[in-house]
Amino acid sequence: MGAAIAGHVGIWLTFAAAVVGVVVAVAGLVRQHGGHPSDARLDARLLAPVVLLGAVVATGAMEQALVTHDFRIVYVAENNARATPLIYSITGLWSALAGSILLWGLVLTVFTALLVWRYRRQVEDAVVRWATLVLYVTTAFFFGLMLGPANPFTTVPGTAPVHGAGPNALLQDNPLVAIHPPMLYLGFVGFTVPFAFAIGMLATGRVGERWQAEVRRWTLLSWTFLTVGIVLGAWWSYQVLGWGGFWGWDPVENAALMPWLCGTAYLHSVLVQERRGLLRVWNVSLSVATFALTILGTFITRSGVIQSVHAFTESSLGPLLIGFFLVVVVVGFGLIAWRGDRLRSPGGIDAPLGREGAFLVNNLLFVGFAAIVLLGTVFPLLYQALKNQQVTVGAPYFDTVAVPIGLALLLLMAVAPALSWRKVDGTVLWHRLAVPAWLGVAVVVVCVAAGVRGVEPLLGFGLATFGAASAVRSLVLSVRASRRHRAGVWRGLVGRTNGGMIVHLGVVVLAVGLVAATSFRAQTVLALHRGQLVRYDQHTFTYLGLRTVATAQRHATEAVVRIDRGAIFLPAVSQYGGPGSEAVGTPAIDSGFFDDVYMTFDAIGGTGQVTGAQPIPGLPSGSIALGVIVEPLMAWMWAGGLIVGLGGLLALVPGSRRRATDPVSALSPLVAGASPSGTTPEASAGPGLPAPVGAGSGAERA
Repeated sequence: MGAAIAGHVGIWLTFAAAVVGVVVAVAGLVRQHGGHPSDARLDARLLAPVVLLGAVVATGAMEQALVTHDFRIVYVAENNARATPLIYSITGLWSALAGSILLWGLVLTVFTALLVWRYRRQVEDAVVRWATLVLYVTTAFFFGLMLGPANPFTTVPGTAPVHGAGPNALLQDNPLVAIHPPMLYLGFVGFTVPFAFAIGMLATGRVGERWQAEVRRWTLLSWTFLTVGIVLGAWWSYQVLGWGGFWGWDPVENAALMPWLCGTAYLHSVLVQERRGLLRVWNVSLSVATFALTILGTFITRSGVIQSVHAFTESSLGPLLIGFFLVVVVVGFGLIAWRGDRLRSPGGIDAPLGREGAFLVNNLLFVGFAAIVLLGTVFPLLYQALKNQQVTVGAPYFDTVAVPIGLALLLLMAVAPALSWRKVDGTVLWHRLAVPAWLGVAVVVVCVAAGVRGVEPLLGFGLATFGAASAVRSLVLSVRASRRHRAGVWRGLVGRTNGGMIVHLGVVVLAVGLVAATSFRAQTVLALHRGQLVRYDQHTFTYLGLRTVATAQRHATEAVVRIDRGAIFLPAVSQYGGPGSEAVGTPAIDSGFFDDVYMTFDAIGGTGQVTGAQPIPGLPSGSIALGVIVEPLMAWMWAGGLIVGLGGLLALVPGSRRRATDPVSALSPLVAGASPSGTTPEASAGPGLPAPVGAGSGAERA
């Protein structure tokens, strides 16, 4: 029972420290507001290491119980087995409800400790004090859940089972389960920090650009984690679920997408505030909305109100999570209404067709799409609550909106880097966009000549090329300027501006893969006799026979198939946890630069029973039914997602402090922004002249 006791001690330690931190932080703020000198005894930062320590102890205790198969703990007995491999024993921490809340709490305490350390020299700053208070309140809430309905250390009454039930079969079939959920949690939980600063800014009335820049940095970090997490989740779905797809508009998928959309909108619009002092109410509202959507997503995932392959089992957390969500919304937007006068922008958008206008359209697209996804996600819940009838909102609803919005965003990505602030000069704009535009047209012409048909894919390929060329142009100009100032090539690739252009390239690569895979997907079921070679969609398939695999963890029947007279692939039907367990398909994927061949073992012929596979009428004995899906450029999607993550990390690297008088290449992580990390000839004081040095904006100096 050592692990259970240690786990309870860790949870209680963090909860108590967070509650004391709340009390101390409030007392310190009251004393500071009353004009009294600071009191070292009222420094809530001192509780951050204790909060983190308790979370680490609890998490370590759970991992020890999982690795050692301590079935006296209910969570371990239900999500682990003696035959479970080490990697899936470790990932069992986030395989079910209570453990996932524990991981959430651990990540939250890590971010709390990072915030306290990052601003350790600003103990007297009221904004930091308020942000620390918000993090303690959130920590107390989540660890309070673990003291009640989400207790991960509940013990088995009576005699502990000898063997555990093991993880869900889909959670021990691919190592991506070790990476995808933690990355999502880092993104989800990370958005707590921007929200905390937003509350601090609103509570103190200090809504200037200095703290908005801090919010932007934390948002960018969380956004990068969430982006990679979402792409890895799509990759996991593609490799494990056996349907050949990667995104099904599942409510849990939507729960991750909505805060990503709002966070992306914020990363664009905050640059308008830094440059022009505009969109202040909008930006703070986006910070609040992004965090609120992470809590709503947690409710959707962990309340049991929806049925999904991604969702956790039914629980009693729903009322608590939806209550916390309402508190976040009321407090956040209530403070925004209270501080409305201070948040009012000093001016308006001078050039609707300039960069400010591009940012505004960008935000309308992202936030509008988030609202549409939210409506489609919660509508079935509301309808069932009001009508007591079930209704579903399928992929056609979302696709109808996603396609035109995606094409519009590709166009914005191409045009916005060439736009100027305050004014638009048509001649200069065309000079900057001519080459990228003609490259886009050339690609469309080549595609038509090659037999590609359809308005949407042709527009997708053309606009993607347009956007890629525009991003490459900006990077080339930045690298040239960096070398001219003897800062090195590296300086031309890092910073918010250039990292944003690399994000653009990643989005373009991902978009090309998405358009190709969804528009030109070919699918069939092949009946294969042993030794027979069958051709389909320029690929050949040879069935070589069946083989049985039996390990302590897995029993499977594999179809041995040779592709294109080369490599051997083994689509299978697998069972985890013994012969009586549910059978799941294990696809095999021949992934290449130009296409993926996705294979599933669907059925066997004849009357002989094979573990997990069912005979079907009309299929000759000794043959198999092989599901085949050929998807062009699928690998480009995963490569594009990784490039986006790389660009996000490069955008976090501090760039140059020079500011150009006309920052043409000043781009945010997805469209455009201010203060480039490397000036360009167009952004310099004049043709061939260096930009002023040391003229960075106030946000940069902060």
